[in-house]
Amino acid sequence: MSSNKKYWKSVEELKENSSIVEALQQNEFAEEIPNDEFLGDKDSLSTSSTTRRDFLKYVGFSTAAASLAACEGPVIKSIPYVVQPERIVPGVANYYATTIADGFDFTSVLVKTREGRPVKIDNNVISTSRGGANARVNASVLSLYDSKRVKRPMVKGQNVSWEEFDKQVGGALQNASGEILLVTQTFASPSTSKLINDFSSKYPNVRHVVYDAVSEDAALNAFQAKYGVRALANYDFSKAETIVSVGADFLGDWHGGGFDAGYAKSRVPKNGKMSRHIQFEANMSLSGANADKRVPSTPSQQRAVLAGLYGYIVGGSSTSKLPAYIDDAVVKAAAQLRKAGSKAVVVTGLPDTDAQTLVLAINEALNSQVIDTANPRMIRQGDAAAVGKLVADLKSGNVGAVMFAGVNPAYSLPDAKEFSEALKNIEVSIAFSMKEDETAKLCKYVAATPHYLESWGDIQFTKNNFSLMQPTIRPLFDTRQFQECLLKWSGNDTSYYEYIKQTWNATLASGAWNEALHDGVFEGTSPAVSESAATGSLVDASTAARNLSANAENKGMELTLYTKVSMGDGQQANNPWLQEMPDPITRASWDNYLTISKADADALDLVNENVADGALNGSYVNVKMDGVVVENVPVIIQPGQAKGSVGLALGYGKKEAVQKEMQVGVNAYPLYKNLTSVQNVSIEKASGVHEFACVQLQNTLMGRGDIIKETTLEIFNTKDKHEWNKVPEVSLNHMETPVTSPEVDLWESFDREVGHHFNLSIDLNACTGCGACVIACHSENNVPVVGKEEVRKSRDMHWLRIDRYYSSQDSFTGDVEKKEAIAGLSSSLSEFGELERPSDNPEVVFQPVMCQHCNHAPCETVCPVAATSHGRQGQNQMIYNRCVGTRYCANNCPYKVRRFNWFNYAKNDEFDYHMNNDLGRMVLNPDVTVRSRGVMEKCSMCMQKTQKTILDAKRDGRVIEDGEFHTACSAACDKGAMVFGDVNDKSAKIVKEKEDKRMYHLLESVGTKPNVMYQTKIRNTSEV
Repeated sequence: MSSNKKYWKSVEELKENSSIVEALQQNEFAEEIPNDEFLGDKDSLSTSSTTRRDFLKYVGFSTAAASLAACEGPVIKSIPYVVQPERIVPGVANYYATTIADGFDFTSVLVKTREGRPVKIDNNVISTSRGGANARVNASVLSLYDSKRVKRPMVKGQNVSWEEFDKQVGGALQNASGEILLVTQTFASPSTSKLINDFSSKYPNVRHVVYDAVSEDAALNAFQAKYGVRALANYDFSKAETIVSVGADFLGDWHGGGFDAGYAKSRVPKNGKMSRHIQFEANMSLSGANADKRVPSTPSQQRAVLAGLYGYIVGGSSTSKLPAYIDDAVVKAAAQLRKAGSKAVVVTGLPDTDAQTLVLAINEALNSQVIDTANPRMIRQGDAAAVGKLVADLKSGNVGAVMFAGVNPAYSLPDAKEFSEALKNIEVSIAFSMKEDETAKLCKYVAATPHYLESWGDIQFTKNNFSLMQPTIRPLFDTRQFQECLLKWSGNDTSYYEYIKQTWNATLASGAWNEALHDGVFEGTSPAVSESAATGSLVDASTAARNLSANAENKGMELTLYTKVSMGDGQQANNPWLQEMPDPITRASWDNYLTISKADADALDLVNENVADGALNGSYVNVKMDGVVVENVPVIIQPGQAKGSVGLALGYGKKEAVQKEMQVGVNAYPLYKNLTSVQNVSIEKASGVHEFACVQLQNTLMGRGDIIKETTLEIFNTKDKHEWNKVPEVSLNHMETPVTSPEVDLWESFDREVGHHFNLSIDLNACTGCGACVIACHSENNVPVVGKEEVRKSRDMHWLRIDRYYSSQDSFTGDVEKKEAIAGLSSSLSEFGELERPSDNPEVVFQPVMCQHCNHAPCETVCPVAATSHGRQGQNQMIYNRCVGTRYCANNCPYKVRRFNWFNYAKNDEFDYHMNNDLGRMVLNPDVTVRSRGVMEKCSMCMQKTQKTILDAKRDGRVIEDGEFHTACSAACDKGAMVFGDVNDKSAKIVKEKEDKRMYHLLESVGTKPNVMYQTKIRNTSEV
């Protein structure tokens, strides 16, 4: 018998025709859930008053609705190949050797392409004449897809066809009344030099001026005067036992960079030996940060240091008015140089021909094997004297036409305003440019040029070493190379590709051309006679020493202009990867700033302070020099900055052809008088407070020896490992037990002997902090750019960071000793505070930190949805589709390496960078997922790369060789600081690294058992 009993939830259901009951039957919720009110955008999120309880209710409701909506996925239409290209297999990468030669960076590289589009830059390991790809070179692939590129030729701001462009320009050049001025970057290209000579034959009134925005004119003049070739001395620092640098940041962009790989080889202890590096400098540079002994000294003091070194080494004695501590360092450095003999080298970055002459003389006296004058570098050819007359030439009325190729003098000349006014009066002005930059805006004709990845070319790195440039993609826009234009305007119908082949016909005959194109590099003799600017006669070294001593007087505040490893001379200012890359020293991104010592900052009442949310703020100053004023320059108080000196980076402050978001920093080129990097300036405090985007606010280790382990070479050679690399111990049953013992493990370990098990070793001696690995990781893994505002909130998304630590005492050992000596509450309150403040001349160390891929990972145990788990091959894996964004994993990670997607960084107008336009998204790696809002991400140990290696070997039916496995960071590090491999392959290099007595794990006492290891930092502190 059935029951007719009626069940009801409320009395409302007993009423007939109730509107509420009817509404509930149609919709579970009587009122609309106001999701958009608090999940709509970042502004509403920051001001939301929603409670955690309400948030979880809303998320629960919206998740259920989203799950139903997700049943019907979006339709993405694909266009298949009608005729598939022979060399393109979908899903399989192709690689091409080519060369970047933009006038500032010159490097042979390997370009990875997917389905015809370049997505990644790798080192060309075959190339031996240059270092690997730096951060800018790695990021240059993104500049290919720059939305600000000029897409076709223009006349008076209007787009025209190349036929019309050629017709107008050809007629204008024929009718030019006066000299045709050709102002170009350093091309270092034999075929281009030959082509310019051909063009000059067609138009006899052509005068060629080579302009390097960041000049090496003094070094070029000194070398040419002594050796008869306009070039730069080459150096192989791997042969060095003693290195003395006076103001030369040779681990940065000095002489074109690329010296760090050789330097790193001499810095890793082998058979109880390593090089000794002594640095005299004003700004804290990468070279100074890596030095065994750093002596802060102003540029004027550096002149006296060089004169003193020359006197002690060549003359046997010297007199100077240097402070006692600097003079003592000079005496000891000279003794060290004499002892090392031919294994010693002296370098300088002073923009003074006398200083450069003296360095060549000192190295000659030492018979140094480190310096190579027989095979010098050809990658700088600028003539500062000719550039200095450029404005006067334009004003003279003798110039009928001017052509610019690869240069932007309206931005980078010290007298750019005068230049711009003078250029307006020139009848014919032509800019060959990728961007409508400051100079192109002023020119009547703009020839749209391709990116180097779309171009042909030949490059001369050194006297005997050459490289070829080849296109890796068809031109994205209607562009044409500068050389193609010269050929057409010279009446030569040959393509530039054929012209290059003809130029090298004698050297690269038959199959040699194809081999050189495949390898990217070759050796030979230049088929073109290089142009040489006239210089003065050779100055006697003794006279140069006297001149330096006479100019060593301090004349007020001394400014040293420099280039950052991220921004360089400013060509890639519209590249968000480089803008967001933290400076290795200051750890600030999206800015340039005046670096100043603490003593000088106090005297001028300048401050750096952390506000309530931890972000860094700083004062503004105005910098004045000979009537030139650069206003509102933010200040960073820099430990190690020489008193009486300041530093400022070039390459910032661009406005034209740069997105608004990336129009950051101040233009320092107006202070670059006579293209000289050292100037006397005055500083005055300005009103206002600047907000920095600084990713690291803890500057010291405060005596913690479990993060950075370091010791001296003497202790390393004479003491037992237990004294300088002790394994941490924990208490087990009141017994001190090593953390490596299985008895103190919380979990039982899996059997990891089967299959592959990946480890990564990072050598703190070889790591220079250059940041190439950071950009390589961005490129490989589609890491998003979040912008200055988000970085300031500590929401940067870098999977790999390079921590920089200063010592509080004179050394890190002193920090540890001070911390261990603290006893009692009264002393701890004051002395721990002192340990937070860096020394005036601190030791510095760099430490790359990424996910440590712990075998006993604390993140895995707290994830409520198993979104993070451990793989059989040692990687800590992230399953993005599982992640619900609780962020428990980030809270439980002792290394703080997990990154949370607070927003959708792709296809979001709030983050208008490359991921927000179709062109920019062409750089994305199709092997790696683009993450969405609410998902945690981190280093994956480039699982896509290891799996490809495994599958390739399986397909070929072969055993994987040691060295085949790579991560993006290990492949980018040409210094060998990062070694990646399979520890189950007992012959692998990674096994040797794991068994090395320098090996330790980060925060080993926590017991996470990471698969990333570090090699203890060793310093050579021995004095002669």
